[in-house]
Amino acid sequence: MTAELPIAVDVLVEAGTWPANSELAKLVADAVEASIAVGGLRFVEGSELSVVFTDDDHVRALNAHYREKDRPTNVLSFPGTPPGRDRFGPLLGDIVLAQETVSAEAEQEDLPFEHHLTHLVVHGLLHLFGHDHIEDAEAERMEALETKILGRLGVADPYAGAELDGGAHH
Repeated sequence: MTAELPIAVDVLVEAGTWPANSELAKLVADAVEASIAVGGLRFVEGSELSVVFTDDDHVRALNAHYREKDRPTNVLSFPGTPPGRDRFGPLLGDIVLAQETVSAEAEQEDLPFEHHLTHLVVHGLLHLFGHDHIEDAEAERMEALETKILGRLGVADPYAGAELDGGAHH
């Protein structure tokens, strides 16, 4: 891990075949650090974030319960701060990732698994900070910010050559 993060991050591997905990913790820490540095994310001191690495079955159940979509998805975000605040926290929320879906997407898109996973962690984190991609203009702003954050991490633009799709991730 790089320098001490200003956000406490809890990484939990619940299910699935993920890289080692130490690799996941570093990937998440790097994504959080870059998102704070580039994204202008405003949070209260002592804020906390939880990142859960699980499998498609668990994410499908969460997606069905909270979004009424009975299928797995790559990442879900559960914000801990109500929208419309100028600072987020202290409970930022939870990011939940589905191993089989993330792996399949990385393979289909011919991306390094770690790059796709980093993108999804950044994507989920931005959702916790009020960013969204429901409207085209929102999607363009969010995708531009993701691209800038990922560039800092040496991850290629995940949207290069893709048509705008407000529902691509999540």
